[in-house]
Amino acid sequence: MKEGIHPNYDTTTITCACGNVLEVGSTKKDIKVDVCSKCHPYWTGNLRQDKVGGRAEKFKQKYGL
Repeated sequence: MKEGIHPNYDTTTITCACGNVLEVGSTKKDIKVDVCSKCHPYWTGNLRQDKVGGRAEKFKQKYGL
């Protein structure tokens, strides 16, 4: 590898808005994120399940048939 052209790869901390802190390796220092695997709805199982029926069920609910 050539000297002087590669960025420094160090240990850094990733801080989530929920307060979760991760120690990882990166070329950037102190990264702040909005969501992580501890608070994201997909990973926590808190996704809304709107799909109960198809288009016909949605039509019946909308027009009361």
